[in-house]
Amino acid sequence: MTYLEAAEFLRTHDGYLILTHKRPDGDTIGCAGALCRTLRNLGKTAYVLPSLDATALLGSYLEGCTALEGFVPDTVVSVDVASLGLLPSNAEQYRGRIALAIDHHPSNEGFAKETCLEADKAACGEIIWKICKELGALDAEAAALLYLAVSTDCGCFAYSNTTAHTHRVAAALMDIGIPYQLINKRHFRTKSLKRLKLESLLTQRMEFYHGGTVAVAPITLELLDSIGATSEDTEDIAAFAGQIEGVKVSATLREHENGEYRISLRSDGKALNASKACARLGGGGHAAASGCTVKGTMEEAKAAILAAIDAELAEQSHG
Repeated sequence: MTYLEAAEFLRTHDGYLILTHKRPDGDTIGCAGALCRTLRNLGKTAYVLPSLDATALLGSYLEGCTALEGFVPDTVVSVDVASLGLLPSNAEQYRGRIALAIDHHPSNEGFAKETCLEADKAACGEIIWKICKELGALDAEAAALLYLAVSTDCGCFAYSNTTAHTHRVAAALMDIGIPYQLINKRHFRTKSLKRLKLESLLTQRMEFYHGGTVAVAPITLELLDSIGATSEDTEDIAAFAGQIEGVKVSATLREHENGEYRISLRSDGKALNASKACARLGGGGHAAASGCTVKGTMEEAKAAILAAIDAELAEQSHG
C-alpha cells in the first residue's frame, strides 16, 4: 500500500487504536502521537495504546493521547513495528486485528492486513509526515512530534541513514513553527550526571576487536546499580561506542532479568550489514542499526554477537 492509499484508508475508517513497539524510541512515540492528533483533527476517534515501558521523557509526549480503559477500537494501526514479537504485552490481544502497519524496516514481516512500507526512509516519521500532509490536518503540535520521530531515528541527522528526503521533511516541519531547538537540546545536548558516569565506566570496560574497528560495550545490572542509573540514563546508549574514532561496528549488550541480554548493533553502514548479522540470532532491523536478544551469560552473549559479526563479515568479503 502506498502512502496515498494509506491516507485514503485512514480517511475512510474510524475508531483508531495506534500501537507502538516495546522499549519505544522517539520514532514510534512521535509517529503514534502525531498520527493520533492528526486523525483527531479530522474529527476521528483516535487513541494510542499506553506504552508499558516508555521512559518518562518519551511517555510525556503521549499525554492526552493514550487510550482510556475499556476503549474498544474499530481500526488498529501500528507504527514503526517490524514484527509481532516487538509488540508490548498489552497489545497481544490485537495481534490478529492490525488493519494497517506503517513502517520503514526492511525486515517487516508483513503481519498486518495492509502494510505501508518505505524501507528507504531513515525514520517512520518521514512516512507519517507524507500521510498527515496528504490528510491535510497536520498542526504544529503533531509536527513537533514528527520532528522528534525523524531527528531521533537519524541521530540528529548524523547517522548514515540520513538522506536528502530526511532533511526536506525536517525543514518542512520547522517551517510550520515547531520548537526544534528545544527538542534538539532535550534529546541530543542534555545528559544526566549518572549517564556521564555510565559512559565513563563503559569506556573502561569496552573491548575492541578487528584492529579496533569493532567495539563491544557490556552493560550489566550490577554496573547500573552501582551508579543508581535507570532507563532514563541509558536512552540511546547504543550510539555511544560508535562515537569512538576508528570504530565502524559497535555492539552494546545490556543485561536484563532472567539471563536475557538485549544487543544493539550499530554500523557505519558500510563495514557491516547489522540487520543480517542480528538475523543470525533471530533479530533484525536496518543495515546500520539492528538488534537481537540472547539468553545465557554475558560471556555467552558476547561470544554470540561476535560470531555473528565475524560470519557476516566473512560472507560480505566473499560476496
